[in-house]
Amino acid sequence: MDVKGRDLVSGIPKTVTVHSQEIRECIQEPIQAIVEAVRRALEITPPELSSDIVDRGIVMTGGGALIRGLDRLLQHETNLPIHVDEEPLTCVVRGAGRILDELQRFRTVLET
Repeated sequence: MDVKGRDLVSGIPKTVTVHSQEIRECIQEPIQAIVEAVRRALEITPPELSSDIVDRGIVMTGGGALIRGLDRLLQHETNLPIHVDEEPLTCVVRGAGRILDELQRFRTVLET
């Protein structure tokens, strides 16, 4: 893919070709941090919730869910079923909308 931007050395606008392998190398460290964060979260998950996760799996949401192959990597690393929501970018707003639709039902978990 051709990417346009300003060359940091010369300050002049420039177009460079970026290959997918270069992108993979650049995001390798943050992806590994995500895998480790998922592992840590699973380690501290209460047993009653862990059994649900084993049975139903993990649902990926948000922009990170769109990273090609991340679902397969997490499945390989955790040995758990991984599902990507059909519309991962709108999960938060859809969830907030459901809560607002049924505010009385969710009030106890929203108040401290």
